[in-house]
Amino acid sequence: MGKNSAWLAQVVEDALEPDLPICDPHHHLWEHWHGPYDERYLMDDIQEDLRSGGHNVVSSVFIECGTMFCADGPEDMKPVGEVEFANGIAAMAASGLYGKTKVAAGIIGYVDLQIGARARDVLEALMAAAPDRFRGIRRIGAWDDDPAMGAGRGVKGPHLYLDTKFREGFAAIAPLGLTFDAICRHPQLSDIVDLARAFPDTTIVINHLGGVSGIGRYAGRRDEIFAEWKTSIAALAECPNTVIKLGGINMTYCGFGWHEKPVPPTSEELSAATRRYYETAIEAFGPDRCMFESNFPVDKVSCSYNVLWNSFKRITKGCSSNEKAKLFHDTAARVYRLQ
Repeated sequence: MGKNSAWLAQVVEDALEPDLPICDPHHHLWEHWHGPYDERYLMDDIQEDLRSGGHNVVSSVFIECGTMFCADGPEDMKPVGEVEFANGIAAMAASGLYGKTKVAAGIIGYVDLQIGARARDVLEALMAAAPDRFRGIRRIGAWDDDPAMGAGRGVKGPHLYLDTKFREGFAAIAPLGLTFDAICRHPQLSDIVDLARAFPDTTIVINHLGGVSGIGRYAGRRDEIFAEWKTSIAALAECPNTVIKLGGINMTYCGFGWHEKPVPPTSEELSAATRRYYETAIEAFGPDRCMFESNFPVDKVSCSYNVLWNSFKRITKGCSSNEKAKLFHDTAARVYRLQ
């Protein structure tokens, strides 16, 4: 049982469009986690969420979260342990004993790209650790000087993606046929634009709708920030090597405050509050470059897995069947090269 399972259980919904195939391209798996989220999120835990409402989740992608690094060996190579861990969970899922979903069919690992040219050796080690599933890396760049917002794991300043040594390491990604997942706060989106233009052959996957901020100095400025974010999204969309994940907007720093309410939101409430962000991103990038994501168990602080996917389906009610196929499954499967 998760930390807020009793709270989430207050809202129960049937799955909308239960036959629609879904690839969930962004979730984590971990144990011994410290913070506001569930301390444990392993096979049984994700299966509980997958079965909670009856959505047709056929596959998923594991995204690095700094878990299960090797205790020994060279510092650069310690992230190989996380990929080995995720690949083990994926092998369990592939047995069919846990359910129909191919959990972690794709795996995104971690490399500290500021090690420069040595990054290629680490990337090759990660590929060897999960040769059938490893698809790329994520290096968090999120940073804000507002203490309420803080910085992402291991980020020491605002412009990591512009750093010379970082880019030296980044240059090894595309030649190995890998992708890069980028995560930042919305005022940093211009750095990703610069990165995408500098490396046009590297597929860059923008996480969490570009990191819309809503607490600290950003609180009470939602319309103003939306306008700023929309301009940045349009600039990003002009870079043909970028795609965007539609989700992650229910994290606490986004400022909607769902976790502070006595009852969690329904899918109608979620979709009403967040619709304009999703519709703006889809209009800018097109369904071929957009993919819905759960960001679980992080977004679980605000809503259940079932309610979240229902909210996405409400937002896309007016889309064609072809557009829905791309948004919920096909774009993610293509970008992460899933079967």
